[in-house]
Amino acid sequence: MKWHRDLGICLLMVGMILAPAAQADGPSEAGVIFLKLVPGARPAGMGEAFVAQADDATATWWNPGGMAFIERQELSLMYVNLLPQFHLSDLYYSFVSYVQQVPDWGTVGGNIIFTNYGETEGRDENNNPTGTFHSYDVAFTGAYGSPINNQLGLGVAAKFIYSHLSDQGAGAEKGTGVGTSMAVDLGVMYRQAFTKGLTLAATLTNMGPAISYIDRAQADPLPMTIRIGGSYKLLDSDFNRLTVNLDLQKELVDRYDDGRAMPFYIAMFTSWANNYGDDPDFGGWGNEIKGIIPNIGMEYWYSTLVGLRMGYYYDKLGERYPWTFGFSLAYSSYRFDFGYVSAGENHPLTDTMMFSLNLGL
Repeated sequence: MKWHRDLGICLLMVGMILAPAAQADGPSEAGVIFLKLVPGARPAGMGEAFVAQADDATATWWNPGGMAFIERQELSLMYVNLLPQFHLSDLYYSFVSYVQQVPDWGTVGGNIIFTNYGETEGRDENNNPTGTFHSYDVAFTGAYGSPINNQLGLGVAAKFIYSHLSDQGAGAEKGTGVGTSMAVDLGVMYRQAFTKGLTLAATLTNMGPAISYIDRAQADPLPMTIRIGGSYKLLDSDFNRLTVNLDLQKELVDRYDDGRAMPFYIAMFTSWANNYGDDPDFGGWGNEIKGIIPNIGMEYWYSTLVGLRMGYYYDKLGERYPWTFGFSLAYSSYRFDFGYVSAGENHPLTDTMMFSLNLGL
């Protein structure tokens, strides 16, 4: 059976546009790149710079270390239509996350991610239709964060990944179009370091075995990513709060010369040097410098009622340079967030709109 070209186009575009690039010759070489789609319209409106803030229920994804300082129950829901320029109503991403403090233990939580690629028409070797199949990715995560002291929080998250691209393999290949894997995230957050109002944080996410659909020789590495960030409160009064965030992220993915995926515990080191010295414009560091993506964002709150945001990120290898905007409306324990991406005329990311709802329980 040959997969209909619509599924190939969807997966290719999601990979090229929505996942940061890691290699000189194209987009991310990782599989299940839906794990890199950022949840929460709030951080999305801040240029996806949130690892050192991570102060709501989306911390189960952004930084489990930030969960250490969440002292409440909270539920977060998000929905977004992906690649709106292509008008694909069945290509969407949804996210639900929950956190709850457990006295004397820390904060526990979890999230579910579901990415839908819609129905696809299959064809055999003679181009005869074989029926339709449904393609989607889903991940289930459990997370825990605990404060070491009033300033330092550590966290860990474990996830199960299920990727269903088709009901059976292509042609004479054995296996199916279904793959599973598991991964671990680690996070740390240090508040008020060096000066009041400054928070530093880091995460290492998606550490786990490669995912395979046909056989292990064709397995794809998970999109393991390191993020380092800082958050600073420029204003912090009862009626005016202004926060600036800066993240630096890099995908840590590498392959052997024969194309096989390197184990994640090797790739986290070798991926820093696998393209060394191929671009003199970057002083000999080549695409390893270009593979580091800076994200910057700002958030302003008037009282606890209205929030405004803007951000930007610069992905040289992935050729993504979007401006992002957003706002929030909050009342009591309810908060509605909206995020918007503007990446230029005819860019697939342009006009992406994200909606999320946070509920204090």
